[in-house]
Amino acid sequence: MAPAASKLRAEARLGALPRRALSQYLRLLRLYPVLTKAATSGILSALGNFLAQMIEKKQEKESCSQKLDVNGPLRYAIYGFFFTGPLSHFFYLFLEHWIPPEAPWAGVQRLLLDRLFFAPAFLLLFFLIMNFLEGKDFATFVAKMKRGFWPALQMNWRVWTPVQFINVNYVPLQFRVLFANVVALFWYAYLASLGK
Repeated sequence: MAPAASKLRAEARLGALPRRALSQYLRLLRLYPVLTKAATSGILSALGNFLAQMIEKKQEKESCSQKLDVNGPLRYAIYGFFFTGPLSHFFYLFLEHWIPPEAPWAGVQRLLLDRLFFAPAFLLLFFLIMNFLEGKDFATFVAKMKRGFWPALQMNWRVWTPVQFINVNYVPLQFRVLFANVVALFWYAYLASLGK
């Protein structure tokens, strides 16, 4: 009986860990909502870039320790912490107050505002900040925008529209940034798997 009882206690402790982590996360969200979302965005963005690089290395059949760009996850962490987390936090608050759930066609209005205004502006900001963090000049930024902005925005609309519909209409407000960050984590990995 003793081994079975000890196994049950171990399983109970293991199950308690996710509950404690969620409880701590909710506490931090309540006390420091912007900082918590910024830190979460920074960590998940860096992890997404790291996973994308690992997938690319595996596809190219290179050693994973070889030529890994350690600056990539750092750039994504900076962007996630200073831009994705805080801007998304305030954008979702704005949506919630400007288009309350009881407004007619609230779900469609929120989605259109996100897709037609926030997505293009956020993508433009992403290109600009990454260009700056990579130490490239303004001419490089303009060339990258001419070449890549429209295809990136079209892909963003295709992939993120259903995700954002769910996010802005069904995910509780305090979890919207986290939900988008988790999807983005897999999105980076998916893009890398396509060799993009």
